[in-house]
Amino acid sequence: MTSLLSLLGRGALAGGAAGVVSGGFSWLLAEPVLDKAVRLEAAGEEASAPAASEVFSRSTQHTGLLVAAVLTGVALGVLFAVVYAILHRRDPDAVPWRRSLLLAGAGFIGVWMLPFLRYPANPPGVGDPGTLDTRVDAWLAAMAIGVIAVALAWRVHGWLQQNGRSAPLRQMAVTGIMLAALASLFALPDNPDPVTAPAALVWDFRVLSVASMGLLWSGLAVGFGLLGVRATRGRAEESVSAGATVPTT
Repeated sequence: MTSLLSLLGRGALAGGAAGVVSGGFSWLLAEPVLDKAVRLEAAGEEASAPAASEVFSRSTQHTGLLVAAVLTGVALGVLFAVVYAILHRRDPDAVPWRRSLLLAGAGFIGVWMLPFLRYPANPPGVGDPGTLDTRVDAWLAAMAIGVIAVALAWRVHGWLQQNGRSAPLRQMAVTGIMLAALASLFALPDNPDPVTAPAALVWDFRVLSVASMGLLWSGLAVGFGLLGVRATRGRAEESVSAGATVPTT
């Protein structure tokens, strides 16, 4: 039986590695877009008020991005391991590779993709600090809807499968739940801040945001799954070795 501690370690390791990949991608490809957005923001501030000195230089912020990506990956990996442990306790015979991929895919859709479709990411300089609480509350509400929808779809699909329902029916039920969740998301209030940045810059930033988060979740899925396969193979080899050394009577 896999212990919770080993799953947590596996999640932290896989999440940290995924954070390195995601952070490296952002540093190489997304940071030039961020630099351009920061320059536009600084130019706008200089036009309306005297220029203020930077608290942190851009090079320091680049380093902070990599550190934050790794820490985010570790935290996400630990939470991923907790959910995985709950599912593993209910069904300990499931293949770890497949379960890891399915769980990460569900997490990516519910925790990030569905909220992103309602409130897509914007580059620096877009958003009034006075509306920050409103925007955070709206994002959390969207995340709650996404997580509930994915959990419900997972349970409904499993229930239909246990009752021998056909694959098309199961897939249509999941699709219906996702569409209902998407409609619920668009019942939430709109973003209160106008997007004043150039359209090309906003588009590039959002595409890179999707790619970065996709790398984080897929890296977590692959890393956690491979570690699970390795652990399963190790336990199987230990069982075979133990059986071979037991004397016969």
